[in-house]
Amino acid sequence: MYVLGLDVGSASSKVVILDDDKNIVSSSVVQVGTGSSGPSRALNEALGKVNLTLDDMKKIVATGYGRYSFERADKQISEISCHAKGIYHLVPTARTIIDIGGQDAKAIRLDDNGMVSQFFMNDKCAAGTGRFLDVMSRVLEVPLDQMGKVHFQAKEWAQVSSTCTVFAESEVISQLSKGLPRESIVAGVHQSVASKACSLAYRIGVKNDVVMCGGVAQNAGVVDAIEKELQQSITVAPHPQITGALGAALMAYEELKKQNK
Repeated sequence: MYVLGLDVGSASSKVVILDDDKNIVSSSVVQVGTGSSGPSRALNEALGKVNLTLDDMKKIVATGYGRYSFERADKQISEISCHAKGIYHLVPTARTIIDIGGQDAKAIRLDDNGMVSQFFMNDKCAAGTGRFLDVMSRVLEVPLDQMGKVHFQAKEWAQVSSTCTVFAESEVISQLSKGLPRESIVAGVHQSVASKACSLAYRIGVKNDVVMCGGVAQNAGVVDAIEKELQQSITVAPHPQITGALGAALMAYEELKKQNK
């Protein structure tokens, strides 16, 4: 028995396939989101790894911005619920989730049963998201996958105070022209992202354990900045990009179990 979770985000598409013991048998991440070939490419990649087809899936749940665009799904569930389900499965002690994706950021509070008790989300502005880091990476001429490493070379952090991506870009260009060390500006950019994410977390009330997911969780510099902002250590979820798809797959598993009772 196999079930499948599909997370169609704004910037990437993720798939998780579980077996009847809730083990992950396959997963995929394609850096193309809703309204494109991303979902089908992610599905083909995950299915191809284990030589399965969609017809082998007993239940399919879709989540994310583009969840209604996938017609083969048996059910569509919000990404808030799916991230909560996926994180709680991976880290049962999680009570606060910080999720920073390509074009949004979320803070989710869980109760002791892993249910969502509160959440806040920023999906109206690119500042504080992966898109913001993409822009800054180009301006700074530091590859995105190297920004975390460069962050730890900084002796001090530059101030990136603008709350708008466009204005922050101009601010960073100005700092470069003044000769500020590139690594200090990178660290300042990370602190700006951390500040915006933590402002959401403060609104729900930060409770241990704090777990981070989303593609930006792979940037150790942002993780470090969030830890300094919160003044405590946080846990990065295993495979942080697929937690939503994992939650969707777990929802599919539970739906199938109910159906078979």
